[in-house]
Amino acid sequence: MFAVVLVGGFGTRLRPLTNDIPKPLLPLGQRTILECLMDQLSRGGVTDAVLALGFKPEPFLAAYPDARCAGVRLHYAIESTPLDTAGAIGFAARFVGLHEQSEAFVVANGDIVCDLSIRELIDQHRVNVQGGAQATIHLTPVDDPSQYGVVHFEASESRPGGRVGGFVEKPSSGTATSRYVNAGTYVFESSVLQHLPGDAPLSVERVTFPLLVERGELFAHPTDDYWLDAGRPDTYVRANLDVVGGVRRERDVAIHPSAQVHVHAAVNDSVVGAGATVADGARVSNSIVFPNATVGARAQVHGCAVLGNVPDGAVVRDTLVGSEGV
Repeated sequence: MFAVVLVGGFGTRLRPLTNDIPKPLLPLGQRTILECLMDQLSRGGVTDAVLALGFKPEPFLAAYPDARCAGVRLHYAIESTPLDTAGAIGFAARFVGLHEQSEAFVVANGDIVCDLSIRELIDQHRVNVQGGAQATIHLTPVDDPSQYGVVHFEASESRPGGRVGGFVEKPSSGTATSRYVNAGTYVFESSVLQHLPGDAPLSVERVTFPLLVERGELFAHPTDDYWLDAGRPDTYVRANLDVVGGVRRERDVAIHPSAQVHVHAAVNDSVVGAGATVADGARVSNSIVFPNATVGARAQVHGCAVLGNVPDGAVVRDTLVGSEGV
C-alpha cells in the first residue's frame, strides 16, 4: 500500500532550526519525525511512501541514500513550484501512478506526531466505502476548538464515525458544537484524484474536502489518541519530552549512549542526541540537545532546542538555538 507524505513546507515557525534541517528531519527522541511516521505507516501496512517535496529536497535524498526509511520504500516527487496541500497530493500520487490504480492510499502530514493506528484507520475506511465513502479523515478532539477548523459528523454508539456534514473554521469561543478537528491523516480512494489534478495550487482543506462533503463522500474516523502538531517551538519541544517521558505508547531513551554528559552536569526531562556534549556544571532541563551539539561548562538551558553550541556560562531559556549557536 502507498502513502503520500506532505513534507514540502518551509517550517518557518521553527527557524533557525529549519534553516539547516527540513522540519520532518528534526529529531524526535533519538530518531527523526519522519522516521517515527514511517514506522507508524509501516505497522499499518504501508510498503511505499512518496514524499511530496518542494523546499530543500536534497537533505531527504542524503538522509536516505538507499531510499528506505523504517522499512518503507521512499519515492521523491519534487515540485517545481508550491502546489498547496491538494495540489501536492495530486502531483505526488501521479508521480508514482496512483491515478492509474484502483487501490486506496494514505495521506499524512509530515509534522503531525500522534499515536493513531494506521491499520485501524484503513480498516474503518474500508467499512466506510460500503456506505459511499471516497475518503476518510482522522479527527481528534481539542480543548479549544476556536483555534482550529472544527468538523461536524454523524455519530452513534454503534458507529462513532460517520459521514462528515461540514466544517466551521475557527468558531468563536464558546460557540462550537464539535470539539473534533482535522488531525492531518487520511485515506483516499484513487478516484479522488480526479479532483486533484496536481498541476496548480489547490487546498485539500478549503476545496477538496468541501466538495466531498457536498457529494456525501467524506467520512470521519474520530479517536482520542495522543496527537500533537509539532510545527511550533513549544509543541516541538513538548513532542520530544513526551516521547521520552512515557506519555506516548512507545518510549525512546532520553540520552543517546554516544552522548557525553559530564558527571557534574545535570540533565532533567530532556533529550540529548548522539554525539552531543553537556559539559561540567551545565544544567539542561525541558530541552532538546541535537546530535553533535554542545552545551558548555556551567551553562543553563531550559525549554530550548539546541542545534549548535551554547557557550560556557550562558543562560538560555525558551529559545531555538540554530547552527551558529547563541
